[in-house]
Amino acid sequence: MKFLKKILTSLLICMAGFACAGEKTKVVFISGKPSHGPMSHEHRAGNIILANALNEADLGFDAIVLPDVGYPEDPSVLDDADTIVIFCTGYSAHLLNPHLDAFDALMKKGTGVVMIHWATEALNGESGDKFHEWLGGFCDVNLSVNPHWTPDFKSFPNHPVANGLTPFSLHDEWYYHMNFIEGMKGVTPILSDVPGPETLVRPDGPRHGNPHVRKSVAKGESQPVAWTYQRPDGKGRGFGFTGAHFHKSWQDDNFRTVVLNAIAWTAQIEVPESGVPSKTPTDDEMKANLDDKSDWTPRR
Repeated sequence: MKFLKKILTSLLICMAGFACAGEKTKVVFISGKPSHGPMSHEHRAGNIILANALNEADLGFDAIVLPDVGYPEDPSVLDDADTIVIFCTGYSAHLLNPHLDAFDALMKKGTGVVMIHWATEALNGESGDKFHEWLGGFCDVNLSVNPHWTPDFKSFPNHPVANGLTPFSLHDEWYYHMNFIEGMKGVTPILSDVPGPETLVRPDGPRHGNPHVRKSVAKGESQPVAWTYQRPDGKGRGFGFTGAHFHKSWQDDNFRTVVLNAIAWTAQIEVPESGVPSKTPTDDEMKANLDDKSDWTPRR
């Protein structure tokens, strides 16, 4: 009888192990509608590159890119997500603006969130307050700026999202001088550099310059352009990443790795010491899934 109990116990343990092994880490990607010309702000194509990399990494991901742009018509697809990645237009057109309460409920459950490029820009007020709670900071019009520049990322913090990174430099539209939560409590800058005065050559404007950022740059203050946030409830995690204006940036291995690491970290799974593995996308893969912008008229 005791022998039978031991066998049954062993079987139950094995079955539980198989069940756990079969569980996937669900990542949902939400894409915004087109906002810029070809090969810029390629929300859906960029998300697909990241999702494919996660699914091929052999780390137990189930990464899905929602087929339609915008907030899902059936939001139940987000209910069991471990983390949600959003790549979209920001500010007054941010796809979360009409859904702050519903999304906040997900965040309060401990769901992770990753905001890419313009998705980091929130309206000051209710949206900005929520971004502080979810993400620890946001790109703030009349405080932050959006120059095209080439930061030099020479060193990284001792943090899982920095696993596998080596020093790199990449030209992109890196927003900086973010509106961070008071004292940056819970915030860890992952990518930072000291921008030069050439990043502020434009006259003051909502995204071009302001007295606050000019003072900060004159003082030589380091500016985070990618950061993690551990929410004070100890459950939820967020990541803000201001690069990815240019679609070609995803071919840079360090650039891609830091975002893949962040997705894993916000989903609360262990990030490999060498970072989440991924292949460099080929030129053909980069051209796949681009938005149709054949009738795009450049802004004057």
